[in-house]
Order: sequence, then C-alpha cells, then structure tokens
Amino acid sequence: MHIDIITVVPGLLEGPFAHSILKRAEDKGLASIRVINLRDYSTSKQKQVDDYAFGGGAGMVMSIEPIARCIEALQKERTYDEIIYMTPDGARFDQPMANALSLNQNLLILCGHYKGVDERVRERFITKEISIGDYVLSGGELAAAVVADALIRLIPGVLNDETSALTDSFQDGLLAPPVYTRPAEYDGMKVPEVLLSGHEAKINEWRFEASVRRTQERRPDLLRDNQIGKSDAESYKK
Repeated sequence: MHIDIITVVPGLLEGPFAHSILKRAEDKGLASIRVINLRDYSTSKQKQVDDYAFGGGAGMVMSIEPIARCIEALQKERTYDEIIYMTPDGARFDQPMANALSLNQNLLILCGHYKGVDERVRERFITKEISIGDYVLSGGELAAAVVADALIRLIPGVLNDETSALTDSFQDGLLAPPVYTRPAEYDGMKVPEVLLSGHEAKINEWRFEASVRRTQERRPDLLRDNQIGKSDAESYKK
C-alpha cells in the first residue's frame, strides 16, 4: 500500500510515521507513506495556499489552484484508488471502512485546514470524505495519521501475529473481551480460571460472552446493528 498525504504543515506528521507499526511496515516494504507539502505548489512569493471567503465571514479558505496543481501532478505518477478529504462533515470512520480501504493499493489523503477547502476541490477531485469524530481539529493531519495507522496495521505481515488485527475490538461488531497476563494472582485479584484451563473451546466461549457483556455495558449502540451480539445481549445483561 502507498499513501500520499497533502498538508500545509508536514512537520505534524513526522512523529506518527517515524515509529511503531507504521515504521515497521515501511521497513518491511509492506507500505509506504509520503508527505507532500502543499506550499510547494503555490505560485505566490509567500507560498500562500489560502484566501478570504467569498461572501465574507471569519476564517480563510484553502484555494483550489495549488491543490489542483498538486493532485494533478501526483496523478501523473500513479492512479489512486481513492482521493480522500479529511473533514468534520465526512462519513464517520469505523472498522468496516478501515477494512475496505485497507484492500486498496494507492490512496491520496488531503488534509483540510482553516475553514476548509474551496468546494470545487471536493466536486472535482475528492472521491471519499472521512471524519474521525464529531469534533473539530486544527487540521486534518492528525486525522490522516489515525486513518493511515488503522489501515496499515491490517496489511498481512505488518503485525507479528497476523491474527491479532482480526480479533481487535469492532472487527465482529463487539468490543474486545478483557485480557490478562502474568502473574495469575495479584493482591488478591485472580485471573478467571477458564483462561488458565487450556481448554480452547471453553476459553473462546468465555471470551465471546465477555465481549457481549462489555459491549452491552459500554457500547449498547453497537448491538443494534450487530445481529450476532444482539441475540445474546439480553442473556448477559446484569
């Protein structure tokens, strides 16, 4: 997978992509991320990429011209499966969306700033608009990093245990069950006996029931759209 990210503040993305799973994926040759400075495509001496909004009002708007030059130049290098715009009014990012996007080979992400981009950018170039939540950030860079992390960790071979991503919260519409490690007892607090039994079927059953209970307690909204968990939820209510 290759991801290009267009931004006006590339320094914000240096940290997330230089460490942990994202760096490991690049080192293994399984993914590559390139950060593009939008100001390099500005023709003004000040490298300006924004202007006042027509009709007045507070805040600046990202101009179409540098964005168009940037995207068109990148499209000459490769064909993108999706051109994504990070915006608060986009579709809510979730695990099913991450699963679907992780199957793509080339993605381009445009990070919004100020009051957003000229609407004509969205009309001409953008194929998918994504929000990571109902709140506003100073820019789309942190949101883009969240999306990139969620996608790249799903690529086979990125995680040491390839089944790990498949057992994460939300993959089956449920929250993950509680997890434990050594010691088996700490200050009178014991690990559930079933997890020490070595009986795989019973352990899997316990984990499923614990997932349903936890989802019912903490995110009952997930059960409304989850036919697997919905039928069992009433059984595990407190």
